[in-house]
Amino acid sequence: MHTLRSISRPPRRRSALAGTALTLAVATVLTACGGGGADSARQSSADTRAKNAPSATPVTDPLVATFDGGLHILDGDTLEVASTIELPGFNRVNPAGDADHVIVSTDTGFRVLDATAQTFTGITYPGAEPGHVVRHAGRTALFTDGTGEVAVFDPADLGAGERPESRTYTSAAPHHGVAVELSNGELLSTLGTEEERTGALVLDRDNREIARAENCPGVHGEAAARGEAVAVGCEDGVLLYRDGEFTKVDAPDAYGRIGNQSGSDESPVLLGDYKTDPDAELERPTRISLIDTEKATLRLVDLGTSYSFRSLGRGPHGEALVLGTDGALHVIDPESGDVTQRIPVVGEWEEPLDWQEARPTLFVRGHTAYVSEPGKSALHAVDLDTGRKTTSVTLPDRTNELSGVVSGH
Repeated sequence: MHTLRSISRPPRRRSALAGTALTLAVATVLTACGGGGADSARQSSADTRAKNAPSATPVTDPLVATFDGGLHILDGDTLEVASTIELPGFNRVNPAGDADHVIVSTDTGFRVLDATAQTFTGITYPGAEPGHVVRHAGRTALFTDGTGEVAVFDPADLGAGERPESRTYTSAAPHHGVAVELSNGELLSTLGTEEERTGALVLDRDNREIARAENCPGVHGEAAARGEAVAVGCEDGVLLYRDGEFTKVDAPDAYGRIGNQSGSDESPVLLGDYKTDPDAELERPTRISLIDTEKATLRLVDLGTSYSFRSLGRGPHGEALVLGTDGALHVIDPESGDVTQRIPVVGEWEEPLDWQEARPTLFVRGHTAYVSEPGKSALHAVDLDTGRKTTSVTLPDRTNELSGVVSGH
């Protein structure tokens, strides 16, 4: 058993207005300034409602970008801002798994945003420190770090406007974790406490434990490869689960942390980050890991540039994608490890020390890679088939996270 190092401890969320009650569609920002009285408060509330009112025209293949104070909903074709929703605090966004919805992690829990209609639904999953959102085999799993609760549902049911019937599971102890439901109904979920994370277990359809592995110190992140091999990252490699069994793939270094992974149904090889300094305030690695889930092997590739945890993605043909701090999108053959293309997208940048601070972010959907450039309040679209930047726009704010729906109408 390993003691969890500080570099891998679950980061605490911060809030610009912690404890502020949110309405379903808008957030009313309270002010300490005097002199306005009730009339000013009513006018401020009315202005907020008007700004956040959904457009009559649905957004095409929407993207959602966060900024300090809210969300921008963008047209997926033009990248133009369709509407803005005010939402205080540090918010995170992930695809819900259908053509309309995005999951927003807020200070009070998960909330479901109808990005096509540009409004929050009434569907919420309350809980402290909402964490990972995982889509796999037509199911979406939410993990709430502060409670250890897992909720799994069919994203197709979100369109009904009511909270879908969900499978639930509560971890033995709250921790910064992740869960994924497989196509056969098995549920893989991480093991740990707030002080130490150790591995993962697997439950059958009736939530009875059928497998367990506790040889994955600092377990973090999840990805699935072709053939439904699932991996979670460790401080010394990765832990694979396939065909009912766990297999450990060791890193070549005593401390070789793979905390973020990206998978593809088109490839048996997973893309991961790779860090080797347990004492670094912020390690800026230049190597990535490629994990062959069929051979249970791990290969390291040096890109010659650093990257961040928001830099990893997969292309439509299974190619591995890494957005480097050199400003280029690096395209990697996952089988050979060769860098086949470097596509210039943004200017050179440096990863900030605070993980919640904005930095260029990669979001891939289909044959298009979307890359934000907060330093210029810009957003770019890259055609992965041609390697050309097709669209660039300037946004009203310096955006942070970037996501969107996963399939178009």
